[in-house]
Amino acid sequence: MAIPPLTLRRELLGAGWTSAEVQRLRQSGVLNPVRRGSYVRPLDPQPDTPEAQHLLLIRATLPHLAPGWVLSHASAAVVLGLPVWGQDLGRVHVTRDGSGGGRLTRGVHRHVSPLDEDQTTVVDGLRVTSPARTVTDVARTVSFEQAVVVADAALATLPLDPAALLAAQARSGLWRGAPQALRAIRFADGGARSPGESRSRVAMHRAGLPRPVLQYEIFSDAGGFVGCVDFAWPNLRTVGEFDGRIKYGRLLEPGRDPGDAVFAEKVREDAIRACDWRMTRWIWPDIDCFDPVATRLRQCFARTGC
Repeated sequence: MAIPPLTLRRELLGAGWTSAEVQRLRQSGVLNPVRRGSYVRPLDPQPDTPEAQHLLLIRATLPHLAPGWVLSHASAAVVLGLPVWGQDLGRVHVTRDGSGGGRLTRGVHRHVSPLDEDQTTVVDGLRVTSPARTVTDVARTVSFEQAVVVADAALATLPLDPAALLAAQARSGLWRGAPQALRAIRFADGGARSPGESRSRVAMHRAGLPRPVLQYEIFSDAGGFVGCVDFAWPNLRTVGEFDGRIKYGRLLEPGRDPGDAVFAEKVREDAIRACDWRMTRWIWPDIDCFDPVATRLRQCFARTGC
C-alpha cells in the first residue's frame, strides 16, 4: 500500500513557520489534516482503501504517543496484512505492558494489559503485537464472524499454526472476552482463502450444515485433475463455491478480459458436474441472508440418497 508522506506541525514550527502560517496552509488546502498535528499534501497519492487509510492514520498518530506503546488489535492486523472485515478503523489501537484497563480517546484506543517482549514484533519499522497475540486480542474484542475472518487469514498467510494460536489464547487467562476468543480460534481454518469464504463458513455453521472440506481437489474417473473447489462434502457429492470479485481477478492472465475468466469458470463448473458432483454458488449479499443457499445445499445433499 502506498502511503503518502506526512508533515508534522511541530516540524514546521521547528523549521521557522509560524502557527498562523500553518493555519493558512490548512485553510488554503495545501495541507490536509490526517489528525491533529499531522498533515498530508493533496498532490501526493492518497490511500484508496480503508486499510491504507488506517495505515496513514497509524503513522500520523505514533509521533504523538509516548514511548512504550505497541500497535495492537485491528491496527496490528492491518500492519500484518490481515483482513479486518467489518471492524472500525477510525481509531488506532495500541497496547502497553501493565494492568488497570485502558483509555479511549477520539483517535486512539489505549489498551493496558500484560505484554511480554516475545509477544511483539517489528513490521515495516512499526512495532506491533505478534501474529498470535494480535489474533487473540482481536478475537476477544469483536464478533465471532469478524474474529474468524482474521484467524482464518492468519493461519492461511502467516507462519502460524493452530497450536500457536491456542497457546496465545491460553496466556490471556481470564481476561475479558477470553472464552469467545477460544471459540473463534478453535473454529479457525487456514483453508479459507478470503473473508467471503470465512464468512461463508460461519454462515454454514449457524445454519447447522455439516462442516465442509476446504480447497478440495476433484479428479475425473480417469485420474485427471478437474478443479479445486472452495467447499466440498465428498460423501454427499456436493461442492460449494463463493464467487467474490477477487476470485475472477485471480483467474485473469495478461491479455485476458473478465469475460474470458467467467467463461473459463463456466467450463470448469461443467467439468465438475460431469464428474457427478452437484454444485451451489453464492455471492457476497447471499452471506447476509444464507437460508436460501443452505436450502439449496440440503437439496444437493438429499439427492445422494444418504
